[in-house]
Amino acid sequence: MLVLFTDTDTDITPKMAEEYGYRLISMPYSIDGKSTFPYVDFEEFDAHSFYDTLRAGALPNTSAISEESYRQYFEPIFENGDDILYVHFSRAMTATFDAMDRAVAALLEKYPERHFWDIDTKAITIGSLNIVLEVGQMYKDGKSVEEILEWAKDEVDRFAVYFFADDLRFFKHSGRVSGLAGTMGTLLGVRPIIHMNSEGKMVSVGKEKGRAKAVNRLVETVAELGDGLKDHRVIVAHTDSPEIVGELADRLKERFGDDLDMICVDVNPTAGSHCGPNTVGVSFHAKHR
Repeated sequence: MLVLFTDTDTDITPKMAEEYGYRLISMPYSIDGKSTFPYVDFEEFDAHSFYDTLRAGALPNTSAISEESYRQYFEPIFENGDDILYVHFSRAMTATFDAMDRAVAALLEKYPERHFWDIDTKAITIGSLNIVLEVGQMYKDGKSVEEILEWAKDEVDRFAVYFFADDLRFFKHSGRVSGLAGTMGTLLGVRPIIHMNSEGKMVSVGKEKGRAKAVNRLVETVAELGDGLKDHRVIVAHTDSPEIVGELADRLKERFGDDLDMICVDVNPTAGSHCGPNTVGVSFHAKHR
C-alpha cells in the first residue's frame, strides 16, 4: 500500500488531508522562544489571532525538524509494510530535508523492501497546495505512484504562485526573498510582487504602489501566464486580509468567469512568519512559472 504524506507548510488543513488520504508533518514556528507545531499544539488555526500578534510587533522564527522527528513519522509506515510518497514544500527554502534524507536512508537500510518517493513542489503555501491536491486526486482515482511521478516531472513547473505583502519587515527578518534590496526603505505603500521560481525560491519580480495596483498586477499576471485555468483550481490565499483577498477573488471571476474553480485559504503560520499580515496571493495552472 502507498501512504501519502505532506506538510503543514503547504497550507493543507487536517480536513483536506483526511479527504485526500494524506498524513501531515507539522512544520514549527517560534515566538519569543516558544515553539508551536501546527495541528499538533492546536486543532484549528486561528489566523486572525496569529497575525494580530505579528501586527503587535512579534517577529517569529522558523526552524527545521530533526532527523528523529522524520523517523517517528515514517518508521510506522515502513514497519507496517507500506511505502511512502511525500509531496512537500520547496527543498531550496530549508535545510530540513537534509535531516529527512538521513532519516530515510537509515530507515531504508532497516526496511530494504520498502520504497520512499518524494515530490518537491518547488513552492510553499498555495503553490504547493495546488500540487498536493492534484496528486491527492490522482491517488483517490487509483493512479499508480509511477503515473503520479511521471505527471509531476512536467506539471510541478506549471503551477505558478504570485503574491504581494504590506510589511517588508518580515521578509527582511526571514531573508528568504531575493531581489528585494531595491525595494527596502522605499516609500510607504510600495508592495513587492513575489513569485516562486523554477528553482523553488522566492524572488521579487517587481513592485507596485498601493494595494489596488498590486491586486491588478496579480490579475494581469494570471491573464498573461494562465493555461487551462478552467481545468484546474485557482487558489487565492491571505494572511488575515479578507477584504483584499475578496477583491482579488472578485476581480479574477470578473475577468475569467464565475465558473472559475476557486478556493480561498489562510496562509499557514509557519510560512506566514516570513511574509507577515496583509499578504495576498494567487496560484494557478500556467504556461510556466
